[in-house]
Amino acid sequence: MRTLIRPTGFVDSPFGLDGKVARLAGGLNWFAQCELIHPDGARELVPVEGIESRLDGSMAADWQRLISPRGPLQLGERTIRLDQPQVMGIVNVTPDSFSDGGAYADSNEAAFAGADMTAAGAAILDVGGESTRPGAKAVWEGDEIERVLPVVRRLASGGNAVSIDTRKASVAEAALGGGAHLVNDVSAMTYDPRMTEVVAASEVPIILMHHQGEPQTMQEDPRYTNVLVEVFYWLEERIAAAESAGIARDRILVDPGIGFGKTVAHNLALLNGLALFHGLGCPIVLGASRKRMIGALSNEAPADQRLAGSIALALKAAEQGAQVIRVHDVPETVQALKVWRGLRDQALTPRIG
Repeated sequence: MRTLIRPTGFVDSPFGLDGKVARLAGGLNWFAQCELIHPDGARELVPVEGIESRLDGSMAADWQRLISPRGPLQLGERTIRLDQPQVMGIVNVTPDSFSDGGAYADSNEAAFAGADMTAAGAAILDVGGESTRPGAKAVWEGDEIERVLPVVRRLASGGNAVSIDTRKASVAEAALGGGAHLVNDVSAMTYDPRMTEVVAASEVPIILMHHQGEPQTMQEDPRYTNVLVEVFYWLEERIAAAESAGIARDRILVDPGIGFGKTVAHNLALLNGLALFHGLGCPIVLGASRKRMIGALSNEAPADQRLAGSIALALKAAEQGAQVIRVHDVPETVQALKVWRGLRDQALTPRIG
């Protein structure tokens, strides 16, 4: 355990604030303060100015990871820059998705939907064939491959950047053979031990997502002493495991796993403290689109009526430097982020006179 550093005190512009602000992960966000979270649970707010004097060896390494730029992802023909938030479109090829009720269970419809998402501004398409909603049952790998492989092939052959959303090594292997460029593993390679071998050999990036428990039981009684700190250390351990298996850190992305073994309060704490995870030195993926916490905060709105809440959470993620925002509603989220980007660009334009 060590003292962790959470960037806060975000400012619109660094101009005139030399030495008083720092740039977050090479992106469009600047911060003037840090919250130090000590091992005993004590929290301390300190200015960026002069923070170096407060850093021991491990904290100094975290600090460098916080402020170092994230390199672009090369996904097939596409280069995805990570100095600005990018949208990942969700393509669920499942009959029992919580969010769309199996709207894309047909492979043709799923492929067309994915192409439309790219046209609307999605940088990456995340194709999944197994629902991992609370209470969902596991899908046999053969069925999962049969669902996703035709969609992956069509989208990849069309020049799209394709991610395969799976916990299973055989599904990832088939999808990568079909042209997928990235693996999104909601188990962070804990479900299938062979996943590390497949990802290391393929040299593709991987998203490691935090979870507590299995989909069938994960929402029954999730507990944490300090969810923000515990998720940070859990992801740090999974990064170390991936690196020891031959997966370079610059090919690892992390996701705090909103809704995967968390209460509404846990989810809100993670979203409010999201900037802490830049200390892991990996791009942050945030997937909160249409999730139940939105319904819980808005009179139990059903999944297909959670667009406004999803956009609110996407903008919250962008404000804290998340590099990839995973969503169902691509055109609306892209538009919201373009407006957010316009505000940032204006703030970062030097003022003359």
